Amino acid sequence: MRNSFDSSIVTDTADSRQNGEGQQSLSGIAGARELKRKSVRGGAATVLGQGVGIALQLGTTFILARLLSPTDYGLQSMVLTLTAFFSLFKDAGLSVATVQRETLTHEQISTLFWINLGLGAFLTIAVAASSRFLAVFYREPRLLWVTVASASIFLFHSLSVQHKALLDRSMQFGTSVKIDILSAAVGSVIAIGMAALGYGYWSLICQNISLPIVGTVATWVAMPWLPGRPRWTAELRSMIRFGGTVTLNSLVVYAAYNAEKILLGRFWGTASLGFYSRAYQLATLPVQQLIGAVHMVAFSVLSRMQGDAQRLQRAYLKSLSIIVSLTVPVVIGTALFSDEVVLITLGQKWNGVAPVLRLLSPTVLVFALVNPFSWFLRSTGRVTRSLKIALLIAPVVIFGILLGLRYGPSGVAVGYSTAMLLLFVPVVACAIHGTGITSPDYWDAIKRPLISGVLGGVTGWLVKFAFHSALSPLAILIVGLTASFAVYAGILLFVMGQKDSFAELLSHLFQRNRTFPAES
Repeated sequence: MRNSFDSSIVTDTADSRQNGEGQQSLSGIAGARELKRKSVRGGAATVLGQGVGIALQLGTTFILARLLSPTDYGLQSMVLTLTAFFSLFKDAGLSVATVQRETLTHEQISTLFWINLGLGAFLTIAVAASSRFLAVFYREPRLLWVTVASASIFLFHSLSVQHKALLDRSMQFGTSVKIDILSAAVGSVIAIGMAALGYGYWSLICQNISLPIVGTVATWVAMPWLPGRPRWTAELRSMIRFGGTVTLNSLVVYAAYNAEKILLGRFWGTASLGFYSRAYQLATLPVQQLIGAVHMVAFSVLSRMQGDAQRLQRAYLKSLSIIVSLTVPVVIGTALFSDEVVLITLGQKWNGVAPVLRLLSPTVLVFALVNPFSWFLRSTGRVTRSLKIALLIAPVVIFGILLGLRYGPSGVAVGYSTAMLLLFVPVVACAIHGTGITSPDYWDAIKRPLISGVLGGVTGWLVKFAFHSALSPLAILIVGLTASFAVYAGILLFVMGQKDSFAELLSHLFQRNRTFPAES
């Protein structure tokens, strides 16, 4: 198994020879036809899979919100803040290094596997040891055993880090999506079943623990690679340095994007944090899932293109345009129809979520406009640039959160969104400097969905203003979203001339045996 596996990962593939692309070594660039075929199919699978994942999570949230209390979610958020922090170190950036590396050997991957396993064991012990501190910090004794139980996720996750990276490296995105959906489905069944039986916040904790367990078992079945003995080489030193920079970048971003949850929990308590965390999830879940889906494909594909700068830039800008096009409708929905969304999805007792959800909508838009730069910078080896951008973002966001903290969850949301809007221009300028992507290139990629979104948003606002007292919340949501999305899609596709681009994309998705023309 080892020799056949090595030849499929480290050398050329049978598909590339059959397509006449010549020998496709991972040290080179995949042929245009083969890479385009895999990227389009992979993108279709991941976006569809993430759509299923979003529906599954929203459905689970809909049920759990009626079985659990804001305090239950607040307790979960307090633990997630700690585990999310330690999760920044769970793979030490080595999965990113595995995908980005031009060539790999079995010995290198094996060594990285054992490093990840040792790190996972260490993090499990560290999180469990932090349980008493967390309980004292939040003045919440129930956090003690909840944190100890949650620590196990790191050990289970470490067993599959390199296996998942190999799936992404070999562009088996459909398999990865199936694993994610299976894990989420099992977790949802566990959470709903336990909540119905009266286990309260433990249903949420057990849901989180089940995800890495199911995911690891399924990943090993899908990628039956067995690690060998570790062996240290000079090549590994550069991979670990690369992964370390990625990890430090993630640490800084985490500090910026999660400071508000820590501060709200400490100074406003579990209920306020529970309201904010539900608003944050509703606002960011669709976009995070979407960016995560495209990232899975884009990073692998862009890494294979790193020797062809012009082709890489075109591919990135197309990916960015798709992300923004799909994000704008989400922003319209959260900005205009937050009251209706919260009432329908969470219920009457969660009314305090609506204003926070509305105020976070600018943050969601900026996420879509700037976060995809991480794919481009990491795939081209510019991880130090990415770290510098994170160091620019963190203090500004934290300062905005601190200014709004005295006003509770809504004040924090205002501070967060204001900081992100102020950071937009400098972050873009820093990200594109010296890369070959110009400001006009970037604006050309995002202007059509943004302009269309403004007109679609105005339409939705007019509908809500005209019918808010005549229709039920559900009817307003359906009519308002339908009208705004119809205007948005019509302007984007026909007035802005994007119909042909999306039609071409759809044709690639549904024509499995289509021969793709080489890119000009």
